[in-house]
Amino acid sequence: MYAIIQEDGKQIKVEQGQELRIDYRAEATTGDALTFENVLLVSGEEGVKIGQPSVDGASVKAEVLGVVQGEKLTIQKFRRRKNSKTKTGHRQLYTKVKISEIVG
Repeated sequence: MYAIIQEDGKQIKVEQGQELRIDYRAEATTGDALTFENVLLVSGEEGVKIGQPSVDGASVKAEVLGVVQGEKLTIQKFRRRKNSKTKTGHRQLYTKVKISEIVG
């Protein structure tokens, strides 16, 4: 059984027991339960249900595992013949969740 949810403008295919990273949520702490209501598609034993735009009565429940950082991105700015160079880095924060149940 799998579902496709929409979270922060992205469509994500999820299955029960899967761990994934979503955009950082400051209000979510480790052990909290999240519910994703915007479910676009649910595939199960009864067949495939496609929403218009979302499936009525379907939801995906997840448990927050914690906050993680993404890979490091390096930003370099260079202006030729001006002796001007800057180098900075950035690591994006994500919230790691584990899908516990797909209702639909």
